[in-house]
Order: sequence, then structure tokens, then C-alpha cells
Amino acid sequence: MTMGNGTNPKSRELINTVSQISNSLMNEVSKVIIGKQENLRRIAVGILSNGNILIEDVPGTAKTLMANTFATALGCKFKRVQFTPDLLPADIMGTYMYDQQAGEFKLRPGPLFTNILLADEINRAPPKTQAALLEAMEEKQVTIEGITHKLPAPFVTMATQNPIEQEGTYPLPEAQMDRFLMKMSMGYPNRQEEKAILQRRKLRGKDDHETDKITSPNKVVAMQKALETVHVDPAIMSYIVELVWRTREDHRIITGASPRASQSLFKTCRASAAIDGRDYVIPDDIKNIALQVVSHRIVLKPESKIRGVTGQHVMRKILGEVVVPVIQ
Repeated sequence: MTMGNGTNPKSRELINTVSQISNSLMNEVSKVIIGKQENLRRIAVGILSNGNILIEDVPGTAKTLMANTFATALGCKFKRVQFTPDLLPADIMGTYMYDQQAGEFKLRPGPLFTNILLADEINRAPPKTQAALLEAMEEKQVTIEGITHKLPAPFVTMATQNPIEQEGTYPLPEAQMDRFLMKMSMGYPNRQEEKAILQRRKLRGKDDHETDKITSPNKVVAMQKALETVHVDPAIMSYIVELVWRTREDHRIITGASPRASQSLFKTCRASAAIDGRDYVIPDDIKNIALQVVSHRIVLKPESKIRGVTGQHVMRKILGEVVVPVIQ
């Protein structure tokens, strides 16, 4: 495969820097999170793509630890919000309080004013509070009492949720699901990995983990901007569009993936290429992340759900059917 178009020495240098920092970041986090290399890469892709990540799994599978460790290695501010049935929008956005000394109302910012927000068990909060995250997730800003406030850059929401089958949870509305760049699952470690977790705990002699700072918020923003230099061939764009369009034509679904899914695939394939040190996209960059980027945006018919069909089943079928482009 030759990729002469769209590449130049300056972009290659930029992307090499992105690759080095991204891989150092993943290596640092892997000292704490054992045996989850694919998930570490997906989160790195999500951060570089400036997107929000939804992690669905049972409690105790290191979802919170993953977000916290990434934030520390990124050198970013980190806030955690435990979502509960009585959590109000003002609890996460903040509110204006009267300052007697100054004689005016001043903003008391909520936990949304951070770089990495962990929205823990997001599906335990009622829809009104879940909806309060939408503006922050999409526009990177919040509006409090009619005044708009920009959030710090970068701003990435890592939300966790328990499986819908558990009691006391609310399914996320479709509009909010579409705002998540990707949805993934941690899964249980295998026997060897779980033993390694215990061995590392014994060697540390304490529960806390120590993580080195690899980068900074300003560098993260610069890396996100550097992705604009990654070349995407027109054939790759057609491949993205075809994958998304097939979800709208499948007889098992009510609503297919939105155009936001195409844009999300476009961003994540660039990030994936950059992590590998390439300033051009290949089809595998899309195939390796499509399940996590598109599947959660598909709304299935009730009869399909009863038969056990999932969005991932639909996407696997589509990935197997659509002809992979050959880039010259």
C-alpha cells in the first residue's frame, strides 16, 4: 500500500509526537490496569478524538480506576460524580451564590468544570439530570441561569453504567446515547490477570496506585488538533458512509445510526492511525473501532430484542458484507 497523497514531513513529525505520547500514556496506565490493552487503546482514541466514552459493565471491573488513572497520567483535572436518583442538574453544573462581601452573585462551579469527568453510574440518575450533561458533552459548555460558560479544554466525559437489567436504573435516552463517541465494556480479567492484580497489590503494600504524569492539558489539546493533518482517502470516506447507511437499511432495526456516527468514525479512525504513527488512515483503523462507535446508536425493533439481537450483531454482519476499499 502506498500513501503518497496527503502526507508531508511536518504532518509526519506531528503524528510521530502524538504516537509517542499516546503510547507512553497507555504504558503508564497499563501499570495499574492489567490485561486491558484494547480498552486502553480505545480510551486513548476517545481522548484524542475529543469524544465522550460510555463504559457499561458490572461493578468492580475497574471502570472508575481506569478513568482516574488516565486523568492522572494526562496531567488533567479529574472530578467524579456519583449519580443517584436525587441528583439535580445544579448539582453537576453549579449555581450562582450571593457573595455578601462583594455584593453580587458569583458562580460556584459544579464538577462539570474539569478536564476528565467521571459520571459514575449515570443510569441511576433520572432523565432530567442525565439531560443536563448533553450541552456539556456536545458543546463543551454549560448554561447556568441564562449565562453560558465554556468548560476547560480538554473536556471528556467518561460515564459508567450498570446493565439495564439491574434494579433502580434508567435507560439513557437515544439523544444522549448518540452523544457518546463510543460505548465499551471492561469485562472480567482472566485467571492469570486476576492473579497478577493480587501480586501487584502485595508488592505495593497499599491500596493506592502511583501514576506518573505523562503529558498536560495543553499538550492534549495540541494532539487533538494534530489529527487534522491525518489524511483520509475519499475511498475511506465512502467506506464509512456505506457502513453507517447499512444500519439504516437493516430490517431488524427501527432507527439506524445518525450522521454523527459517520463523523465519529471519521474522528476515531484518524486517532487510531496517529497512535500507530501513521498520518494516513487504513481500513483496519475503522474495522477495529466500528463496533464500539456505531453499535450503541442502533435502535432495534422489539421483536429483534426478544430474539436476542444486539447492535453489535447488526454491525458485525455489516462489517462482514461491505467491501473493504483498496487504497492506492
